[in-house]
Amino acid sequence: MAHQLKHLVVCGLLSLAFFKVQAQVSGYKNFKPAAGVSVMANTANVTVTWPAGVNSKAKLVLNLKNGQPLFTSVQLSKGGIYKPVIENVDPQFILTEGQRDLISQNGWNIFFDKVPLKPHHSYKVNFHKKSINVSGKGTRTVITIPGLEAPNFKGDLEITLYNGQPLFNVAAVVSTQIDSTAILYDAGLVAKTNPVKAVNYSDVYEHLQTNDVNKPDTAKSLAVKYRTIIGANDNAGIAIFPAPHQYFYPLDEAFNLKFVWYGNNYRNLLPGYGLGIRQELQGDKRFVPWFNAPPGTKQRLNFFCLLGNDGADNLLNKVKQFTHNDSYKPLPGYKTMASHFHNEFIMSVVLSGKPVPDSPSFVKVLKRQGINIVHLAEFHYTAHPKGPDEQRLKELKALFDQCNRLSDSNFLLLPGEEPNEFFGGHWLAFFPKPVYWIMSRKAGTPFESTDAEHGKVYHIGDKADMLNLLKAENGLAWTAHARTKGSTGFPDAYKKEDFCLSDRFLGAAWKALPADLSEPRLGKRVFDLMDDMNNWGLKKKILSEADLFSIEPENEMYAHLNVNYLKLAKQPQYTNGWQPVLDALEQGKFFSTTGEVLIEDFTVNGHSSGETIALPADGKCTVNFKTSWTFPLNFAEIISGDGKKVYRERIDLTSTQAFGTKTFNKVLNMKGRKWVRLEVWDAAVDGAYTQTVWLK
Repeated sequence: MAHQLKHLVVCGLLSLAFFKVQAQVSGYKNFKPAAGVSVMANTANVTVTWPAGVNSKAKLVLNLKNGQPLFTSVQLSKGGIYKPVIENVDPQFILTEGQRDLISQNGWNIFFDKVPLKPHHSYKVNFHKKSINVSGKGTRTVITIPGLEAPNFKGDLEITLYNGQPLFNVAAVVSTQIDSTAILYDAGLVAKTNPVKAVNYSDVYEHLQTNDVNKPDTAKSLAVKYRTIIGANDNAGIAIFPAPHQYFYPLDEAFNLKFVWYGNNYRNLLPGYGLGIRQELQGDKRFVPWFNAPPGTKQRLNFFCLLGNDGADNLLNKVKQFTHNDSYKPLPGYKTMASHFHNEFIMSVVLSGKPVPDSPSFVKVLKRQGINIVHLAEFHYTAHPKGPDEQRLKELKALFDQCNRLSDSNFLLLPGEEPNEFFGGHWLAFFPKPVYWIMSRKAGTPFESTDAEHGKVYHIGDKADMLNLLKAENGLAWTAHARTKGSTGFPDAYKKEDFCLSDRFLGAAWKALPADLSEPRLGKRVFDLMDDMNNWGLKKKILSEADLFSIEPENEMYAHLNVNYLKLAKQPQYTNGWQPVLDALEQGKFFSTTGEVLIEDFTVNGHSSGETIALPADGKCTVNFKTSWTFPLNFAEIISGDGKKVYRERIDLTSTQAFGTKTFNKVLNMKGRKWVRLEVWDAAVDGAYTQTVWLK
């Protein structure tokens, strides 16, 4: 049997098969590949073929002999004829291990860490093939090969093939038992000799480039758009790219830090010629927290590969489809809103004496992302929030004038600040029209006054004044980066205070911080807070936030962005005020997303997020949601609580293929529950979440 060709093609659920390392096939157990997937094994190779689209199949030929490249051949068929895309390459990884500060601030939720300034080490992850396990679920096939090791880490190589696309993911799934560990990784495909004839990529200004692969004697790092590098052999090509958001740990700046590489002997750790993805160890040279790697967690150091046979330009366009060309797809009945930007245009340009451009670059960048409404967080330690009054009013007027000037019929630039006064921690303020207010109130100064130029002017001296201002002007406030950064300990510390209990205090904001490659979803810190606030009985909302500084065309903006899709019938105009924006937030009429997953509708017994409904006597609830996606979905989760516990109903969505839309419904017993909400996550750990429906 060990020397005979075995060809197994069975439709249904792929269970389990083992192949010994010298390719002596044994131990088949209920081997049932996913629909259309075939596996062949002989003394030299294991070959897996999967449906890759209309009239197309992709093929992966694996060599299980140690010392030989794992990928003997990666192929794609066209017109029924297979053509090699790349041959004799090994997936390889560099793991960089540093130390997390778990003491000084808030444990694993820390952002104010500077890992690269402490001792750290980079290692090639060694691979000794021991066996192979082929399993599957839904429309995907998972090939697991144990034998990965680096100092303090060990685990498996995991290759996931996605039916319906010439797409696969390669992951080093590794764990450590060492506490306080932070990590980064670089990865790619490496060969003993150059495996491609050309390297292609989009430069940061979106021009396709072709590099001479014979020139660099050492590896070269590149700043690219779409985080993608393509190795081409004539018209056949392989695009290598990371998960669009998960791979980018949080930083203050979205600088493009040359996230791809190609060439010889990368970092003097990967002998041979390769191409792949990389991280800059120093980050933006501010606070650089890297990824968390808690003991025992399975960290997925992974990258995607997409195959093509119609040239590099077409292949790149297919990669771009997974992120809607790095923009937020228009959705009828919704407008996109992004919040929390510290680009400081007023202080650094308008009031600094520099020429004021007709159309600043940050406006062009945000418009290009498909964002309809931008809520700024200006004057972040750069201005005069406490006065002198004349200076503060001058700064506010400049902000209001520029927001008015730069808004148009489909782009609303809105003034906002991160005041960080009065309440505790960091928080954002948002008013439905221009409001003049000064963050100090001396004895004898009235709360409200009027002058000829500005109209009403408010002086704020404490948290009671601040709440009164929010009430007077129908404004909203919420905790920025809750439970981390300058909001460590908040909003927990003020959850019983009048301002927090007020309907003027919206809640908090979500961002994928900290980063942990073992998690199947992003931003657990804030989802935990959301569930806590729901169980506290506070009917709060969680919008998404960017919390970024400079915004430039060459930046890697999309990876660090997220948006809120607000239910708005039409685009508000600056001159009329933007009360509908605040209404949608306050009423919970929105969902938030990284962009790849959209939740077009979500109801519980016919009622939408933000609403309160009466539970039927039997507790029976029908949850309906309509979602669309790019990467294949992994799961949806209906999350509920009874005031004490949190309950999770996971819906397995591994039966989905890439690029779909579907309506789901689930009948659940919600007896005793007080709230319910929804999250949806895909195979690249992109996701979307709704606001809460309240039950009584």
